[in-house]
Amino acid sequence: MNKYEILKKYFGYDTFRNAQETLIDRILEGKDTLGIMPTGAGKSLCYQIPALMMEGITLVISPLISLMKDQVGSLNQAGIHAAFLNSSLTTNQYYKALSFARQGRYPIIYVAPERLVTEEFLDFALHSNIVMVAVDEAHCVSQWGQDFRPSYLKIVEFIERLPRRPIVSAFTATATKEVRDDIIDILQLQEPMVITTGFDRNNLYFGVMAVKDRYGSIRNYLEAHRKDSGIIYCLTRKQVEEVCERLIKDGFAVTRYHAGLSDQERRNNQDDFIYDRVPIIVATSAFGMGIDKNSVRFVLHYGMPKNIESYYQEAGRAGRDGEPAECILYYSSRDVITNQLFIDNNQDNKELDELTRTIVRERDQERLRKMTFYCFTNECLRDYILKYFGEYGSNYCGNCSNCLTQFEQVDITEMARALIGCVKASRQRYGTTVIVDTLHGANTAKIKNYRMKENPYYGVLSKVPVYRIRQVLNYLQMEEYLLVTSDDFAIVKLTAKSGEILEEDRPISMKLAKEPERQTKETQTGGRKSKRASFGQALFTEKEENLFEKLKSLRLEIAREEKVPPYIVFSDKTLVHMCVVKPNTKEEMLRVSGVGEFKFEKYGERFLKLIH
Repeated sequence: MNKYEILKKYFGYDTFRNAQETLIDRILEGKDTLGIMPTGAGKSLCYQIPALMMEGITLVISPLISLMKDQVGSLNQAGIHAAFLNSSLTTNQYYKALSFARQGRYPIIYVAPERLVTEEFLDFALHSNIVMVAVDEAHCVSQWGQDFRPSYLKIVEFIERLPRRPIVSAFTATATKEVRDDIIDILQLQEPMVITTGFDRNNLYFGVMAVKDRYGSIRNYLEAHRKDSGIIYCLTRKQVEEVCERLIKDGFAVTRYHAGLSDQERRNNQDDFIYDRVPIIVATSAFGMGIDKNSVRFVLHYGMPKNIESYYQEAGRAGRDGEPAECILYYSSRDVITNQLFIDNNQDNKELDELTRTIVRERDQERLRKMTFYCFTNECLRDYILKYFGEYGSNYCGNCSNCLTQFEQVDITEMARALIGCVKASRQRYGTTVIVDTLHGANTAKIKNYRMKENPYYGVLSKVPVYRIRQVLNYLQMEEYLLVTSDDFAIVKLTAKSGEILEEDRPISMKLAKEPERQTKETQTGGRKSKRASFGQALFTEKEENLFEKLKSLRLEIAREEKVPPYIVFSDKTLVHMCVVKPNTKEEMLRVSGVGEFKFEKYGERFLKLIH
C-alpha cells in the first residue's frame, strides 16, 4: 500500500494536513527529520505511516506510560499491530511482548527511554532490523526545555550501539530556538529536515482573569458548561484536593489526579476521565502528557504555571478535534511566589553540576517572568504566545479576552514618574506592596515601620485606585523601566531605562480597559459566550442534535464492549460529520472524516443502522 491508501484504510482520512506529507516523504527517503507541530496537528502519523511502509521495526521513544498506552490502543483499534515496553508490564508480560517483537509481529514498538540500554532490550535490538527511531516529546532531551528528562540522554548511547544507524526522527509541540538547536545537537541528527508548522491553534480561545474569588469564578464557568468535558489545573496537590472536594459538594461530577495519590487511584481516576465516566478532572501538571482525549472543551488554570511552554502544552489539551475550545487562566500574584518556591526547590536537576544548575535556575526564573507578563499584558494573548516561540502575527486574533475587550491609549507619564521616583527615594529596598501602598497613602504597619510617610512620594497617587497603580507597575516591568528581583524578597529595582522617564522627561502611555468589567455571572464564566456550542451543535437542527446524542450513546456502548476510551472508536468530530453527511451506504460512510475501512468493518453497520 502507498501512503494515501494507508492514510485512508487505517486512519480514515483522505488528505494529509500541514507538513505531514513532507515529513513522511523525507523519512521514506531515509533522512533524519525534526517536526515541531502544535498539539493536535497529527505528529504521530508522520512516523506511523512510514513505519508501516518500511521493512523493519520502528521504535518510538516515549516518556510516559499513559502516552504509550493511548497510542498503542489507537493503533490496535485501527487494525495495526503495535506494542509498548515499559514498567507497567509484569515480568511475564514484558518477556512475552519481547518474544512477539523478535518474531516480527509489531512494525511499531513504543518503549520508555530507561529500557533502551537494559540487557534484555539491547539483546533484542542488536538482533533485529531497527529501521527508525522516532523520538516523541523530543524537547525532553534538552536541559533548556521545560520538561528535561535525563533518561532521554540514553537515546544516543542506544543508537550508537546498534549495528546499523537507523533513521532518526524527532517531534515536539513546544520548542524555542534554543531547545530546537539542542534537540538536533544532542540526538546527533544528520542534516535533518526541520519543519515548524506554526504554533497557532486558532480554535482555542485564550483568556486571563484576575478575580478575587477564583473558586467562585470556576464554579460559575462549570455551571454554564454542564455538558462539556474539561481539565482544571492547580499548582499544588493541596489546591487539587480543596477544589475537587468543593466541586463535589456543589454537585459536579469530578475526579482528581496528583502525584500524592496511589498508582491505582491515579490510574482509576484517569480512566474515569478518559472513558467519559466523569467529565471533569482536577489535576496538577503531573496529568495530561500523552492524553489524547480529543473532546476536551475547556482547560482552566486555577493558578499560573511556571512557564509559557508548560501553559501552552497544558492549554493545548483542549480542542484537539479542531472544534472551538476555551483556555482560561485565573491569575493571582501569589502564583509567582509559589512558582518561585518550585524553582528554588527543584529536585529534577540533581545530576547536573553546580554551574549548570545555576544557569538552569536563572533560565527558569526568566521563563517565570515571561509567564507573569502574559498575565499582565493588554496586547493580544495569542500573539504574545506566538512571539515567545518566534512567530509574529497581527497582534489581533479576535479570539482572546484582550482582543474582545475595548481598550484606549492612556497617558501614564505622571504615574510612571511617581513609581520610579518612589523606588529611587526609598533606595530600592522594598517590594511592590510597600511601593504601591506608599504612593496610595496607606497607613499600614509596614508603612509606619519603614517610615515611608517621610518618602517624598507618599500619597501622591491617593486618588488613583490601587489596582490601577499595580497595572502601571506591571507595565513598567514588562517594558523594563523597573525590575522586580526573583529572590526571596522580590525587591523593586531601577533599570538602565528608568532615567528615560524620571530625568529625560519622556512621556509614556499604555493600553487600558475603558472601564472595569462588571463581575456578572457571564463575565465570571470566561468573559464571552462561545462562538458556537460544543462540536457545532448550534448549527444543527433539533433532529441532528438528537442524532448526535444517540451516536455518542452508541459509541459509548461499543467502547465499553471493546474496553477502550470512546474517542478511540470515533472522535466527536467524526460523529458531527456523520450528522451532517447522514450516510446511507458503505461508500458514503467512508467519505466521513475519520472513518477508515478497518473501522467500518468493525462498527460501520451499527452506525449506519442508527443513522437510518
